[in-house]
Parts: sequence; structure tokens; C-alpha cells
Amino acid sequence: MLSRIAESLFWIGRYLERADDTARILDVQMQVLVEDPGMDERTSCEQLLSVMGVEDYTGLPNRWMLLDLLAHNPDSPVSIAAAIGAARESSRRARETLSTDIWAAINTTWRGLSTARAMRPPDMFSWVRNRTAMISGIADSTMSRDDGWHFYMLGRSIERVDMTARLLSTAALASGPQVAWPTTLRACGAYESFIRAYRGIDSDRQAAEFLLLDRWFPRSIVSSLAEAERALNNLESAGQRSGFSDEAQRLLGRARTELEYRPLAEIVFDLPVEMERLQRSCAAASDAVSARYFAESETHTWRGGVVL
Repeated sequence: MLSRIAESLFWIGRYLERADDTARILDVQMQVLVEDPGMDERTSCEQLLSVMGVEDYTGLPNRWMLLDLLAHNPDSPVSIAAAIGAARESSRRARETLSTDIWAAINTTWRGLSTARAMRPPDMFSWVRNRTAMISGIADSTMSRDDGWHFYMLGRSIERVDMTARLLSTAALASGPQVAWPTTLRACGAYESFIRAYRGIDSDRQAAEFLLLDRWFPRSIVSSLAEAERALNNLESAGQRSGFSDEAQRLLGRARTELEYRPLAEIVFDLPVEMERLQRSCAAASDAVSARYFAESETHTWRGGVVL
């Protein structure tokens, strides 16, 4: 497969997942601000901007600044609008390999951003999640399971790990965990699965364990890391008798095993720091994928100007 096409499919997966997960993170933040009147809004918004990699902004952080920088502003590299615009641009470069249905869904989502801006924030977040879920469903039912599909899944899985780590950091930093964790589970579509898995027992520690380590829930970090490893394994043309020649596979495998085999108490003791370490692993794995598969890599800017 041409490296240009492979890179475009990889980044389509990443950008769509980024838009979806940014909407989920904002939904959690806005609900926590509403449901916990004792929370310091400025401190909470500063923490979220830091988690999302935004360091350069003007004025005192508040919920309206969050909506501008992380949702509506297409000039902000961390916004939902920028992610959807970048997904459309990547789709345009790979137009000959995408089905008409996928292209039409992505293009329609991009064109609908101006309408979404006028919605109430919860309605907009729901709209973004529904549109990205629809595009994922179309991709699942129309893409051949060839290298293009594996690059798409690899990008989506790496981004899901990165963004779920940010979501967990947001919940851990919230001053009202009794509000933040149930809201985080619902934002991930995990609340009902969590209640069934833990027989109705609801605690912060178990919520963190479920979103970190559950192998059966597709949005958990361990499940997403395993999915990324499978995609890399499928892209590897020759099997390895020992070790890993693919640096990305080695990085992701090490991140997964460190989570699975360390005591949970050790991980959740300082969860934001652990999640920041995981985000660095995702960035290094993305660099390794680009170096190995994308000969003439395009520039993709994210996290306050950091080029992945």
C-alpha cells in the first residue's frame, strides 16, 4: 500500500476517535461543574486544559473558554472542529480507497459543524458522538480487512488509549469523585457494563480498574492496547521467532503488560502521573509507526503544537 494512503487511513482513525473522545471529556467536565457547585471552576478548567496539552491561552479559564478551545474553534489544534476538519482532509487524500458512504458521512459531519455550534453543549457532544459512531459503523461494514483496515484500526486504537488516559486523568483530578467517576463511566458508554461486571457495587477504585484493565470492554485502555498490537501484528509481513522488530509493537506491548501485571493500588495511587506516562508511550508508538510505514510523512500537529 502507498505510504500516503496508509498514513491517511491511520490519521482518519485517529482524528475521528479524537473528536469522539474530546466530546466525551467535555461532557464529563460540564456535568461535574453543574453537579458539584462547590468545585472551583477556574482550577478545574486549568487542570483540564493542562491534561489536553493546552498551555497558551489568554484570560482566566472557565467553561466558555473550554468550549471555544476544545470544541468550536477550528484554529485551535485541540478542538473537535479541528479534528473533524483534519479527518476530512485526510479522507480527501485517500479518496480513491474510501467507499462513497464513508466519504459522504465524514464530509456531511464537517459541513454540519456550523449547525452544531449553535446547539446546547450536551446536544453538541451527543451529536459528535453519534456522527463518529455512524462513521465507525460504516467503515466496519464497507472496508475490506486488508492493510488499509489495519492502519485505520491502529490509528483509532492508539488514539483511544491516549484519550481514555486523559479522561481518567480528568476524573482523578475532579474534587468530587462521587460525581466524576459515574459520569466518566457514562461518558465512555461503560456504566451498564460496569454495573453488570461488579454486581452493582459502585466505587471509584473499581471504576478506575474497569476502564484501565477490563479485557472485554472495548474502550478500556488494556483492550485498546491489545487491539493496536493485533493491528501491528497483521501488518507485519514476516513473523518473528523471537522479540519484536517493530518498535511500536514493543512500546505498546510494554505499556499493556506494565498495566496488567502491576498492582492496581500502585497505578491508582497517582493516576494522573501514570496516565501521562501512558500518553508519552502512545506518542512514541505513533512516531515509530510513522518512521516504519510512512516514507514521506505529512505533518500532523496536536497537543499545543507537538508534532507526532
